[in-house]
Amino acid sequence: MSRVQRSRALRGLCTLAAAGALVIVLFPVYAVVVGFFESTQTLFSGTYYWLPHAPTLDNYRTVVDAQSANVLTSLIVGVGTALLSLVVAVPAAYALSKYRLRLTVVLVSSLLVCQIVPSIVLATSLFVVFHWTHLLNSYPGLIIADGTYAIPFAILVLRAFFFSLPNEVMQAARVDGASEWQTFRRIVVPLARSAVITVAVFAFLNGWGDFIFALTVLNGSGIQPITLGIYTYLGNYSTDWGAVMASAAFAMVPAGVLLVVAQRYIATGLTAGSVKG
Repeated sequence: MSRVQRSRALRGLCTLAAAGALVIVLFPVYAVVVGFFESTQTLFSGTYYWLPHAPTLDNYRTVVDAQSANVLTSLIVGVGTALLSLVVAVPAAYALSKYRLRLTVVLVSSLLVCQIVPSIVLATSLFVVFHWTHLLNSYPGLIIADGTYAIPFAILVLRAFFFSLPNEVMQAARVDGASEWQTFRRIVVPLARSAVITVAVFAFLNGWGDFIFALTVLNGSGIQPITLGIYTYLGNYSTDWGAVMASAAFAMVPAGVLLVVAQRYIATGLTAGSVKG
């Protein structure tokens, strides 16, 4: 086999693998959309229909009023998590990348460890702490809990990007009379726009799709995100799968729109720190 033939075969194999991965990722989404129009009886009839069979909007009528407030709650938590992550992560990542600190290795290693600790472990610990500080059943408590995962990820991504920024740019700003804060605010942050948007999107999705922290921190309160709203339709003896599918479809819309709008920033932000210079 010639080099050209091997190259074509490899290209075809990569294309096939990418198509297979796309199908695996999108099929659950397609199944949710189809299930949105199906009744529970049809969903458990023993036959899977690729298109809605006897479509109905009963699921929409069931969840639209019940889940509207939950969607708003999830939006508040998602936006709050994104803002908290940016406020903490942007200056922290800049400091860890541009300043020589004795604890840099320890801090970065700790951030990596935070990414692998199971969320249920953090949720259990935070429940005790929030009980002492009266943050249970509150928006600030849930936003801080979601930030325990979003902030370490944001710092690691932004730190890699800040490493790629040439020091000459900051030095030129200081020569022109800019203070350290002015350099950071007017030079560094605008240059890091793609990376900042990337971590903000991922932080929002972390707060939007959280279940474990919400189930633990919101201990029977009136605050309920969409993830817990879906959970209410899952009973011990019966489950309204039509309402589950409809609620899941509602939950996908804001996240999907956000990813479509910010996709070019995400692609740039995740790869910007891979090459220095």
